[in-house]
Amino acid sequence: MDFFSSEVQASRNQEIIDPILKEAEVSLFIKREDQIHDYVSGNKFRKLKYNLIEAQKLGFETILTFGGAYSNHIAATAAAGKIVGLQTIGVIRGEELAKDLNHTLSENDTLRFATDNRMKLKFVSRANYKEKASESFLEELKKEFGSFYCIPEGGTNVLAVKGCEEILTTRDEIFDYICCAVGTGGTISGIINASVGHQNIIGFPALKGSFLSEEIEKYTRKTNWNLIEEYHFGGYGKINLELIEFINKFREEQNIALDPIYTGKMMYGLFDRIKNGAFTKNTRILAVHTGGLQGIAGMNKKLEKKEFPLIMI
Repeated sequence: MDFFSSEVQASRNQEIIDPILKEAEVSLFIKREDQIHDYVSGNKFRKLKYNLIEAQKLGFETILTFGGAYSNHIAATAAAGKIVGLQTIGVIRGEELAKDLNHTLSENDTLRFATDNRMKLKFVSRANYKEKASESFLEELKKEFGSFYCIPEGGTNVLAVKGCEEILTTRDEIFDYICCAVGTGGTISGIINASVGHQNIIGFPALKGSFLSEEIEKYTRKTNWNLIEEYHFGGYGKINLELIEFINKFREEQNIALDPIYTGKMMYGLFDRIKNGAFTKNTRILAVHTGGLQGIAGMNKKLEKKEFPLIMI
């Protein structure tokens, strides 16, 4: 269990230099959680850490979890399971993907990576997928696969939040604001719990919907946070030319790749707010890079079909 039980070095904070920041007289650093591991990076490492330790502690040999066809969580779970010696099962939304599995795997880098890391895939209809948390659905899966330790879609649960509390360290107490992308709410909940009194936590949701606040409130009692909901670009997985150009410009100027689902939207929103005077002079901001870069290959295939520019990595 060395991969998770040995202490992981705190990820480094890299300063961002940009004329917009200079004009606003604010400082911005990005926490390079994406550099923790080649395949289990960012918040996925943090969320999986204590879940996999717990699974082995309880004597489970198999992890089962859920995700879409391009899920960062699915890819990371497959890789982490292989590293620590646990079997993995991924329940994937979209039964049509199983009709010609060889074709699906040839077209989908995420699912091919998962199978290369010994994950078994089970494809279910979108209607059945909505029932993934029900006892009856889980019982059917146990009949098919036997005993397993279940991790929810996106990886968020109490143990995941515990892992995400380790993102911030004492050296991050100098920052006034901590920013992160929000998917299921686990990462920001851990960051909120680990924050100190003077800090404000800003979340940039990657999807539409006001339900996220309720999810976050399940895991934290602190109130030093808010969600900025106008930078989801139409919903989960939705992007446009302006976002692509921003991501590629950021990659070229800062030598940091951003993913189009989470970190790209967060950084776009953060720069837009800085440019529009949302922060006072001398404010110190830390943005958390939560990884997710493996999904760029799949997004680029979609962009290629639309004859859009591709995302740099």
